[in-house]
Amino acid sequence: MNTATDYTKVMQDMMASFPIDASSMQNAFKTQAAMAEKFSKVALEAAEKSTEITSKWAKDTLVRLSDVSKAKTDPADYTKAATDFASAAAEMAAEHMASFAEVAKKVQMETVELMLSAGKDFSEDATAAVKKATDEVQSVAKKAAAAVK
Repeated sequence: MNTATDYTKVMQDMMASFPIDASSMQNAFKTQAAMAEKFSKVALEAAEKSTEITSKWAKDTLVRLSDVSKAKTDPADYTKAATDFASAAAEMAAEHMASFAEVAKKVQMETVELMLSAGKDFSEDATAAVKKATDEVQSVAKKAAAAVK
């Protein structure tokens, strides 16, 4: 009767033969976590600022609407109040949209800076990991060559 080969032991032996440095994985995780934290900070600051702009816009609109909703003695005053409100609303829209554009511009600049920094950090980490792995493989190869002699 044939028995099945236990590949678990073979795989364990094979993986044990390869030098694996867990510290490089830990360093990569720490770098990634730090970058995620920085990106989150940028996003949260932008959301906070956008919320402030929206809140101010709503408050300004409500203040302008209170002027429109007041009782007038002359019917022409209602037209003037509505016209003044429409004019003020257009002006507020332009101001607040410019504020949103400033927030977006700041987020874009900070994101580009973070991406450039991340590229540099990841490149340095990768170079160090490859150099270390190359040194370890060369060491193992030398030991194997010495054992064959």
